[in-house]
Amino acid sequence: MKSAILRFRVMAIISGVMSLLLWFVYMPVKYIFDAPELHSKIIWIPMVHGYLYPIYILTAIQFATKARWPIMKMLGLILAGTLPIASLLAERRVVRRYS
Repeated sequence: MKSAILRFRVMAIISGVMSLLLWFVYMPVKYIFDAPELHSKIIWIPMVHGYLYPIYILTAIQFATKARWPIMKMLGLILAGTLPIASLLAERRVVRRYS
């Protein structure tokens, strides 16, 4: 169980940071500011986020399965990765309860 918590914790933090970068760096540069040179430097953010989010989903499913959570609670944990701060809050809640 400890290894599942550790994997979930790492992926929740990484997913949360990448989501913050996506929402508050990449999106404003792409849609608000007219800076193609800056946009070309941060084009990696959505690609990395796109590869890491499925890994977050798998670790959340693995943790929720080991913790014997019901499906709806598991879905809440998975959906926490879609909002910038929610995965970080979910990680804190999981660590407090299961560590």
